[in-house]
Amino acid sequence: MATQLSKAKEGVITDEMRQVAADEGYTPIEIRDRVAAGLVVIPKNINHSFSPKGIGDGLSTKINANIGTSMDHVDLDEELEKMEVAVRAGADSVMDLSTGGDLKKIRNIILKNSPVMLGAVPIYGAASELAARKMSIKDLTADLLFDTIEQQCEEGLDYITVHCGVTQSTYSLADQKHRIAGIVSRGGSLLSAWMHYHNRENPLYEEYDRLLQIAFKYDVTLSLGDGLRPGSVADATDKAQLKELIVIGELTKRARDAGVQVIVEGPGHVPLNQIEANILIQKRICDNAPFYVLGPLTTDCAPGYDHITAAIGGAIAAAAGADFLCYVTPAEHLCLPDIKDVEMGVIAAKIAAHSGDIAKGVRGAMERNIEMSICRKRLDWEGMYRLALDPVLARQRRSKSENAEKDVCTMCGELCAVNIHNNMCTKEQDEKSTQ
Repeated sequence: MATQLSKAKEGVITDEMRQVAADEGYTPIEIRDRVAAGLVVIPKNINHSFSPKGIGDGLSTKINANIGTSMDHVDLDEELEKMEVAVRAGADSVMDLSTGGDLKKIRNIILKNSPVMLGAVPIYGAASELAARKMSIKDLTADLLFDTIEQQCEEGLDYITVHCGVTQSTYSLADQKHRIAGIVSRGGSLLSAWMHYHNRENPLYEEYDRLLQIAFKYDVTLSLGDGLRPGSVADATDKAQLKELIVIGELTKRARDAGVQVIVEGPGHVPLNQIEANILIQKRICDNAPFYVLGPLTTDCAPGYDHITAAIGGAIAAAAGADFLCYVTPAEHLCLPDIKDVEMGVIAAKIAAHSGDIAKGVRGAMERNIEMSICRKRLDWEGMYRLALDPVLARQRRSKSENAEKDVCTMCGELCAVNIHNNMCTKEQDEKSTQ
C-alpha cells in the first residue's frame, strides 16, 4: 500500500501527478516535489476512478460544492442533478453531506456518478445511524465512528472532513461566555456534545493514529475540519478558533509523517479586515498545508445573498493564499439549496477563485483575462463566450437583446466606445498608408 504522499517522498512520479502537472502548466517533478512537501495534495481514493486535480501551492484555486439530503427532504434524483449542475458550472469537487434516507445507497450512487473528487463527513453517517435506532449522539462509540470512517473510505471517498481539533481543552472556549454564536459546525457540535456527556476526550484526537491507518490504506486525504469555526463575524479569530488551529497544526505534521495527505479547513464568518491575517496564521501554524475555507462570509446580515457575501470573502482569501473554496449558496442559513441555488453558488465561488488566482499570479489566470480583453476589443462575441466563466448566461443574455445580430450591445448601441475607438484607429492607419 502507498499514497500519493508516500510515493512522492520516495521520488516516484505517479500518473495522477502527471495529470495535475499537465493541467496546471508545471513539470511532473515540480508537482511531485510539492506533494512530497505536503504543499499540494491530490485527493484520489484507490477505489475511485476519475480524472484527479491538485489542490495547493501555485495551483489554481479549486471549488467544492456541497450537496446532500436532509432528514426532512430526501430526493436522490435531485441530488444527482445538483451534482451534474455543479460540475457543469465548474466545481472541482463535490461533498455529499446527506443526513436523510439510505445514506450508504445515496453515497454509493453519487460516487458511481461523480466525475470529480468526492468528500463527506463520516460523523454525519454515524449520527444518522444512531437516530435511525432511536438513539442519540451520547450513544456514539469510538468503534462505531471508526467503523463508519473505514466503510466510507473503502467505498471510495477521496477526502473526509474529520473534526480532530475539537478537544476538551478547545471546545469549552466556544461557550456562551466566550462567543455570540457558539459552535455552528454540525460535526463540531456533535463531538462537543459527546465529550460533554461522557467527560472524555474526542476519539478522533485520542485515537488519531487509528484514523491515519485507515486514511493511508485507501489514500484518503484528511480534511482537518474547523469544528470551532466562527459562525458570527464578531466571533472571528477568537481563542477557540486559534487554539483549535494550533492542535490541527500538530495533527498536520503527524499525518504527513505517516504518509497521509492533509488539507486544513478554515472559517467561516470573518470581517474583511481579518481575512488575510487568518490565511497567514493558518499557513504559518500548519506549515503551508493547503487551506480550505467556507466563504468566508464577510457579514452576517445578507440571508438570501450569501453566495455574494461568500464570494467577496473568498476572493480576498484566495488572493491571500487560500487554495480551496467551499461554495455558499443563496439558501445558506435559510433552507436546503435547490438546483438553481447550487448553480449560483458555484458560479459565485468560481468568480472568487479566479479573481484570487489573478492576484496571486497563478499560471494562465491573467492570460485568460488578456485574451478576453482582446476579444472585446475585436467585438469577437464567440471568443468572449468561450472565455466567460459562465458562457451559457453570457450567450443567453446577449441573444435576447435588440442588438444581438450587431457588433454592439444595447448598453451603448451606436455610441459604443470600442467601435468608436476602433474606427478612429482604422482611419489613422488608412491615412498613414496613403502618405
